[in-house]
Amino acid sequence: MENHKHFVIDFDSTFTRVEALDVLCEISLRGQPDAQESLAKIKEITDLGMEGKISFRESLENRLEILRAHKSHLPELIARLSDQVSDSFQRNKEFVRKYSGQIYILSNGFKDFIVPIVEHFGITEDRVFANEFTYDEEGNIVGFNKENLLSENNGKPNKIRSMNLKGEVYVLGDGYTDYEIKKAGIAHKFYAFTENVRRANVLQNADHEAPNLDEFLYVNKMERALSYPKSRINVLLLENIHEHGIKKLQEEGYNVKVHPAGMDEDELIEAIKDVSILGIRSKTQVTKKVLESANRLLAVGAFCIGTNQIDLITCQRKGVAVFNAPFSNTRSVVEMAIAELIMLMRNLPDKSVSMHQGKWNKSASGSFEVRGKTLGIIGYGNIGAQLSVVAESIGMKVQFFDLEEKLALGNAVQCKSLEELLGSSDMITLHIDGRKDNNGFLTEKHFSQMKDGVIFLNLSRGPVVDIAGLKKYVLSGKIRGVGVDVFPEEPLSNDDEFISELRGLPNTILTPHIGGSTLEAQENIADFVPGKIMEYINTGSTSNSVNFPNIVLPMLKNAHRFIHIHRNEPGVLAKINHELAAHNLNIVGQYLKTNEEIGYVITDINKDYDEEVIKNLKSIKETIRFRVLY
Repeated sequence: MENHKHFVIDFDSTFTRVEALDVLCEISLRGQPDAQESLAKIKEITDLGMEGKISFRESLENRLEILRAHKSHLPELIARLSDQVSDSFQRNKEFVRKYSGQIYILSNGFKDFIVPIVEHFGITEDRVFANEFTYDEEGNIVGFNKENLLSENNGKPNKIRSMNLKGEVYVLGDGYTDYEIKKAGIAHKFYAFTENVRRANVLQNADHEAPNLDEFLYVNKMERALSYPKSRINVLLLENIHEHGIKKLQEEGYNVKVHPAGMDEDELIEAIKDVSILGIRSKTQVTKKVLESANRLLAVGAFCIGTNQIDLITCQRKGVAVFNAPFSNTRSVVEMAIAELIMLMRNLPDKSVSMHQGKWNKSASGSFEVRGKTLGIIGYGNIGAQLSVVAESIGMKVQFFDLEEKLALGNAVQCKSLEELLGSSDMITLHIDGRKDNNGFLTEKHFSQMKDGVIFLNLSRGPVVDIAGLKKYVLSGKIRGVGVDVFPEEPLSNDDEFISELRGLPNTILTPHIGGSTLEAQENIADFVPGKIMEYINTGSTSNSVNFPNIVLPMLKNAHRFIHIHRNEPGVLAKINHELAAHNLNIVGQYLKTNEEIGYVITDINKDYDEEVIKNLKSIKETIRFRVLY
């Protein structure tokens, strides 16, 4: 970094996550009957001042009048503020120390509590410019030094001007008073710091948004804790991803955009160009054509079980890791299956419709218990196996068919063929995945092989069932109850019409792909998938990736980590190690795993490296993607 650059950093809501006077108010008014009212008033005044809607002098005077604070409150305030230092400042503590000779803390807050906190980051008192409390003889805070430039309106630009700094001034802050330095023509650039608070009128006047300190350091070509600022990782989440997942990714420092519906291919091609992480559910198709436009894409999160909507091979070939949630909504799907089996065995859907039409038809005809009936489960994976256990616990006999030999749970029995299951089950439920080979898995012929009066559910994937064949046998009466949650073609959003041949059929439950749509399941998914993606971004770990070799990696400590994704061809590891040896780099840990398409090599080195080694590793002809973690 060049010495003629000066970095001016705000304190409240920038260096710390909070406004210090708000915290002091909590402390000083603790136990007072008007504490909540006073605290709300202080926060309101703070926001008005930060947005430039009232003068700073007015804001300061009004807040101090409410505070009723004492000098004895300051130690607790300092302790609490020390615990509230912004995450990205804590993460970059050593880098702040390194550049402290070019950093100034410029705040409308008070030196009394700012200096003890920033000193831990190597910033000395002479580089802190802030207001000063005045006290009475009993130690009560009664006001502020009105001779201090920072107590005046336009105090920040006036103070910087009085310092007569030689060189370029860069300002990092969250409030309008920070922007005023740039507005006065004194600062070269103003960065709106949004890690803790976003103020619209501040952002619209900023030269650059800095969602964290890493971004500020990155843009100014300074060393930082992260090799690539998280704020430069753009995330696009489609199809109403649960807010827990959105919040988790935002708290990690990523730049998150949300779209409530799915996107068609052309829309996604346009939207994905600058996206690093894509989050979808089941409607959006991530095709080869889409992926060809996604040159920044690092990972795709399927916030569901299935991944057939994603071109996994093309993702591999472009070095894009894909993660899903194979277990998170299992229980929700199982409960819905059980509920629908009971409803359909009792013919409840038609009875409910009749009641809404004013018809009272009390009869036991066509109504049966599920106890003692045989449930046939096609596909004995996570959902099928758990359904087996729950069904048996309420008295059903369970049999299943799976292409692989599976360990039967409880008293369940594996059928030797699909035909055996079809011809001997009172109820049949389908739980297979959506791979292309499974399209049209159940045909009209299969429906003809089922027992008369069978109940049939498809809560797996739409294309696996011949819809016309299903409709034919429902109308003939052979299939006397149907529950379908998934369809070959589904609307992209809730505003689009649902069209299907199954509409209007008797004793038929149609649901809008909600088998896993419980709040519990969606929150579990929204915790699991972002967690795996962040682990991949931060450590290189590919645990639970559906298309990458699975490697569980330790957290990086006192080393640099090289992540090399390449085509799975002979000799690549030797080429990597040759380059490391040529640059005299010692390997402290190395991890390799391959699959049919790609190899994944993680190498930790314990010393600094030059850019030549990076260039050479990227130039290995089999390389797909390369990145470095600090």
